[in-house]
Amino acid sequence: MNELIKPKKLKEGSVIGVASPAGIPDKEKALKAGKRLENMGFTIRFGDALDRSYGYLAGTDKERAAEINDLFQDKTVDAVFCACGGYGSPRIAPLLDYELIRAHPKVFWGYSDVTYLHTAIRQEAGLLTFHGPMLSSDLGHDEALPPLTEEHLRFLKHPGKLAYTEAAGRLEALVEGVAEGWLVGGNLTLLVNSLGTPYEIDTKGGLLFIEETEEEPYQIDRMLNQLKLAGKFKDAGGILLCDFNDCRPKKRKPSFSLKELFEHHIVPAGKPVLSGFKAGHCTPNFLFPAGAKSRMNTYAKTVMIENPFS
Repeated sequence: MNELIKPKKLKEGSVIGVASPAGIPDKEKALKAGKRLENMGFTIRFGDALDRSYGYLAGTDKERAAEINDLFQDKTVDAVFCACGGYGSPRIAPLLDYELIRAHPKVFWGYSDVTYLHTAIRQEAGLLTFHGPMLSSDLGHDEALPPLTEEHLRFLKHPGKLAYTEAAGRLEALVEGVAEGWLVGGNLTLLVNSLGTPYEIDTKGGLLFIEETEEEPYQIDRMLNQLKLAGKFKDAGGILLCDFNDCRPKKRKPSFSLKELFEHHIVPAGKPVLSGFKAGHCTPNFLFPAGAKSRMNTYAKTVMIENPFS
């Protein structure tokens, strides 16, 4: 992967435009999250992102893609935050204007179904993006934000290098080693959905991070096997296993454990593997700058990430 374009950091009063590229967001929670972000010194612009619906999607494919294109083109907008995931992001990947995005680089933020757009924007526009908590999914709950989540949101205005350690929870080395590369990855289902398309995830020389939610072990097995057969673990420099929320046996019992599945499909690639990162459908939800140069060390149980801003 060539050197990526880094967006500019945000500042007091920076405008965050909210997009709904996939499912229909919870409007009340999104508005509450907007107030929280405003209290942190940002300016929030919703447009009609919270008021569209088309089946289970937040508007037609053309509407959702146009919203993202327009937010990138708008010189008064400094960042694009996704309201929620759900389903639908892959449908709009062919409709995004990647040359426009390349010409107007700015923070693009989200996770889950938005994984597909992280991959497409990074590989087609050459822009570093941010895998982080979204408005109606994570930031609009009644509970106070976890300190780490709030710290990572403030990181947008006060950036530097990021260090991931066991401070947020125990990490386990499944394969020992040290590796350097660009952070790439996201939701397992969406990574598998990219295979065989123009937006297929490229893991060559990268540190691949994976998270998932509410998939049974046999489904995780199927998807990990597909990534393995596609050479994605072999190509990667190292693998970071993140949160697998509620991925337990429900319909099919007896079952393999998730750790057994990792040992079946990932460990044989022989690349350094750390598991236990709190990133994905969890609280707190670590910020991963997708495309940032990083170094993982299983002996120290750390991932050191370069400043993702220009």
